[in-house]
Amino acid sequence: MKLLLLAGSGEARRLAQHFSTMEGLDPVASLAGTTREPLDLEIPTRVGGFGGRVGFEAFLEAEEIAAVLDATHPFAGRISRRTADVCRNRKLPYLQVLRPEWVPQSGDNWIFIDNESEAVDYIPKGATVFLGTGRQTLMRYANLAGRTLICRRIDTPRHAFPFENGEYLVGRPPFSVEQEVELFTRRKIDWLVVKNAGGELSRTKLEAARRLGLPVLMINRPPPPAGAKRVASVKAALQWVEDLL
Repeated sequence: MKLLLLAGSGEARRLAQHFSTMEGLDPVASLAGTTREPLDLEIPTRVGGFGGRVGFEAFLEAEEIAAVLDATHPFAGRISRRTADVCRNRKLPYLQVLRPEWVPQSGDNWIFIDNESEAVDYIPKGATVFLGTGRQTLMRYANLAGRTLICRRIDTPRHAFPFENGEYLVGRPPFSVEQEVELFTRRKIDWLVVKNAGGELSRTKLEAARRLGLPVLMINRPPPPAGAKRVASVKAALQWVEDLL
């Protein structure tokens, strides 16, 4: 069976490792290409977009894809909704792997917002802000004049930070809680902004914020595909693939 794995998450990497040794399965992974040097998925991998809906449908047809497993990032909402709709129309089996959201614990000071541009309503001028939301949405913080912005990214930047009041930090996760505490303390971070991506690897910055008493702006996830089948774990996704086989 020819399976398309839409990758971009830790769950996708673990699934790909299983698929590389699964009999009867012919998997191919797809990465959006936002990271210049992605980790090896151990199965054939294409990098880059499909060229919109028409290009995606052409790929499914040309490659004779029999099922699609969507393990993209929880904030790749547009891609997930389009994929689910295309698969529904083509009557292709589709499953989304969507890990649980983070929920605040005792000692957390979280404020939930729907869009990065809302951060200006909460973060006062003069604050130093750690943006743990990636570079793709960085322009949405253009209204945070008067604050110092720090954005961490995996790749070495090819261009300067887009605003005079900010800078990039380069580093590839995972980071321990102790590393995050040291970083936030050394850089005198006042606010943390993150997307509610869920998962264990990225949780360390939230634990660091709790230890330091930092307020957190938590960006809500986009809505998942309506009516689409989804699971919350790699184990459940593997069972779905095995059932198809």
